[in-house]
Amino acid sequence: MSDIKNKGWNVVSAGLAINLALGVLYAWSIFKGAIKASIEKGGEGAFTWDIASINDPYAVCCLAFAFSMIVAGKCQDKIGPARTALIGGVLVGAGFTMMGFSNSYISWVLGFGVLAGSGFGFGYSAATPPALKWFSPSKTGLIAGIVVAGFGIAPVYIAPLASYLIGAFGIPKAMLFLGIGFTIVVCGLSFLLVNPPKGFVPAEPADPGPLAKLNAAKPVVNATVSEILRNYKFYVLWVAFFIGSGAGLMVIGSVAGLAKKSMGPMAFVAVAIMAIGNAGGRVVAGVLSDKIGRRATLFIMLTMQAVMMFIAMAVVNSGSAVLLVLLASFIGFNYGSNLCLFPSFAKDYWGTKNYGLNYGALFTAWGVGGFVMGKVSEMLNAQPGGLSKSFFLAGTLCAAGAAMTIFLAELKTASDSETEPSQWKEFWSEFMLGAKVFAGFEQAQVRLPRQTL
Repeated sequence: MSDIKNKGWNVVSAGLAINLALGVLYAWSIFKGAIKASIEKGGEGAFTWDIASINDPYAVCCLAFAFSMIVAGKCQDKIGPARTALIGGVLVGAGFTMMGFSNSYISWVLGFGVLAGSGFGFGYSAATPPALKWFSPSKTGLIAGIVVAGFGIAPVYIAPLASYLIGAFGIPKAMLFLGIGFTIVVCGLSFLLVNPPKGFVPAEPADPGPLAKLNAAKPVVNATVSEILRNYKFYVLWVAFFIGSGAGLMVIGSVAGLAKKSMGPMAFVAVAIMAIGNAGGRVVAGVLSDKIGRRATLFIMLTMQAVMMFIAMAVVNSGSAVLLVLLASFIGFNYGSNLCLFPSFAKDYWGTKNYGLNYGALFTAWGVGGFVMGKVSEMLNAQPGGLSKSFFLAGTLCAAGAAMTIFLAELKTASDSETEPSQWKEFWSEFMLGAKVFAGFEQAQVRLPRQTL
């Protein structure tokens, strides 16, 4: 039994390390700053892009990342996580190599946007599913949070490393060095990503808690992607994921530029602090959702993010480096929770058999959210007071997303409406159960809802 347990944690560790390498996506604001400085400085070998298109590689990367998750998820289900992650490592290496040999706009859109973005999708999609399969449902949030935390915390080392490499060797050579390193790490660790043997059933803790017991009592579901696309919950989750990810990515892609006004060359510190919050949100939300439920946790995180966005309207104009770093860490924390909660939702609702493809379909919301919110933010920022308008829009959407969690309650038939509680009452009942469990009142009782996809 100890060997099986150790095997599971080895898979978790490999997934965490792979995501630590792939998390270079969140250091884009460092690359963006260097490209902008090169454009403004001019001279031989300088970037000659239109300043308005400087964020395009990042936006394309978000889309490629998200939609490659569908293909990668299918590969993960069919050929296994190891080969899928190996493909991801090769794609990321190829993308950074292209960027290392050319500073043209097209090369960076293709290199960082298409190739590296697709590589992120393949590597990321292969890391979480095998790890979840080694552990009981009562640990779904915790395990998902640990694995995806690597992606969030990566800028803590990548931001200063990228800043040093760019300053010491220039942008092209820095991209080559990063590409070589990421390829070696991801491809090497990919062979440790293995699924448990056929028929394996993870051991359940002696007392998994009342929420875990309720989930265990529900029928086992292994839905196909065509089935989940016919169910309302997929679209509720997709829109909520779109909002939560889009609002966070809007800030992550610009935090270094915002920090530079008050922090100068130390702007990478804000990126690193935000990354700590990003990673912390993934683990904390995972543990919390195992205790009080996914829906209640999602409601809390989206509500907090809405508040942070409204506060940001005043902070970004204050010129205070301390307030900016604190704000970035909280926004990163709330954003990171999305990357733990939604894969956990996917497993809870639709099972593990087709997990890769199912979560890949849901993950498209992340890419579309980053692309749309990034573009809208750029358009608003070009107007007087545009930065405040961007944060106001993001805050309003996050508040709407929090309200949408009510629709994740179980649907009732017409005949049940007179004898069973409304969705609002069921939402409140489930939320209060979670609060009581979290506070230690294990005796809280609720009626078990009927299972739907």
